[in-house]
Amino acid sequence: MTSPGNHHDELPNHNEATPLVGMDIRMFSDAGFDMDRVSLKRNMSVAELYEEAIRKEGAVISSSGALINFSGKKTGRSPKDKRIVYEETSKDHIWWGPVNIKLDEHTFEINRERAIDYLNTREDIYVFDGFAGWEPRYRIKVRVICARAYHALFMHNMLIRPTREELEHFGEPDFIIYNAGQFPANRFTTGMTSSTSVEINFKRREMVILGTEYAGEMKKGIFSVMHYLMPVKYGQLSLHSSANQGEKGDVSVFFGLSGTGKTTLSADPSRMLIGDDEHVWSDHGVFNIEGGCYAKCIGLNAEKEPEIFEAIRFGSILENVTYDKDTREPDYDDASITENTRCAYPIHYIPHAKIPCIADAQPSNVIMLTCDAFGVLPPVSKLTSEQAQYHFIAGYTSKTPGTEDGVVEPSPTFSTCYGQPFIVLPPQRYATMLAERMSHVKCNAWLVNTGWTGGKFGVGRRCPLKYTRAILDAIHDGSLANAEFEVFAPGVFDLQVPKAVNQVPTELLDPSKAWSDKAAFEAELKKLAGMFSDAFVKYEKEVKPEVLRAGPSTKRA
Repeated sequence: MTSPGNHHDELPNHNEATPLVGMDIRMFSDAGFDMDRVSLKRNMSVAELYEEAIRKEGAVISSSGALINFSGKKTGRSPKDKRIVYEETSKDHIWWGPVNIKLDEHTFEINRERAIDYLNTREDIYVFDGFAGWEPRYRIKVRVICARAYHALFMHNMLIRPTREELEHFGEPDFIIYNAGQFPANRFTTGMTSSTSVEINFKRREMVILGTEYAGEMKKGIFSVMHYLMPVKYGQLSLHSSANQGEKGDVSVFFGLSGTGKTTLSADPSRMLIGDDEHVWSDHGVFNIEGGCYAKCIGLNAEKEPEIFEAIRFGSILENVTYDKDTREPDYDDASITENTRCAYPIHYIPHAKIPCIADAQPSNVIMLTCDAFGVLPPVSKLTSEQAQYHFIAGYTSKTPGTEDGVVEPSPTFSTCYGQPFIVLPPQRYATMLAERMSHVKCNAWLVNTGWTGGKFGVGRRCPLKYTRAILDAIHDGSLANAEFEVFAPGVFDLQVPKAVNQVPTELLDPSKAWSDKAAFEAELKKLAGMFSDAFVKYEKEVKPEVLRAGPSTKRA
């Protein structure tokens, strides 16, 4: 299928003699672009985009060769400004509410025209045509239209880069992003709450960005599109997950929120990386949606994350990372602009990436990662189908004191399907599909706690990474599935925990035995179970009774 590469097809405006190649100029004219004035630059090479970003946007080249650029006022996603157009083709599918805010079609048209009007004021407009989804049967053609070279380079990295032949025969895109992020939305327009608006229209197959230059909005916008299209149009399961594959062909899918180890643990040197963030579990196997990675950089160093560190080279983009003015050395410990410093790079910059990013095998293991700072959950538990659905919908982890202002004790975080901001359909729909696929292929489900043991944060210690890796090794080689299990917290959590795991101290496997203060453990156990129950209330009417019963409960104790 597609292979990584750089292709340049700069398009002059339509009254020049050079014929347009691979792109129908009528689409731009019909959309309202002033083709007598603007110059369309399509799929420029990395080097050319570097030059444009340096000359026009003040970007600099870091000491490692990566491009350093900045997103302005917005340094992260704006979930409260994300909207989906309420229209007849999709309205009955969408999970409407605070995650997916309704927008009327007329307001979308106003903002779309506002975006194109702004793009018409630019002399140069950058166009990138690429694919979302490595599997040809399910991939979609995406066209990005933007005013910043940095945004074009970002999507060059994050989408799948077409070959020259694919680019020449690209045809009509399946989805278009109009990124006019430098220009604000009119906050007095009906439906607007600020000068930022990120809007998706499934009927028009378009996305409009106003009032934010944060590049991640484009990446997550396309993920939201795939989160809708894959289940609704193709009957395939889209997942906010990482995935890897062993030498024998076995595939593991990892779920986990920030800080749980999803990226670190899936980047196993003994296994091939399929991808670190967005996948589809199809009828034929697992494939990555993206052509690149978008890694956090805060605190990055060569010892802790060698593969990411080495991927920051020519072609990569460092976003909102400060640097030494003389040496151009990035300062990964500086959070003065934002804690959310990032690097975007093509996935083939990772040495053991599987190119193309497709596994023609069904997953053997689904691994749900959590970082439990309350010290209650076992380092590993084997889940039933109903428990897997429950924990998938719950999407639990916890924040530790010091991670945010005002957090003085562990606090729970529940993000449904391990990616609530990007969920488009009701969570139960994804959970049911997950359970059906797991049952069909007899896939094992595991809850792995990378958090605290022997006590909560401040009392116990975080489970050493070497033990978590040993647990994953036992999952991957099949030995853990055949282990002897016992019930942890009967009547409360009812989790199956192994009595022994190779190279892991036995006393760590059952938290009730690892805590020296048994009364304190019981108190935290019931406290966390109550937090699960409280968070799950909003899903009670949507899930099957057996799924609800599979969750933690203080009533059964």
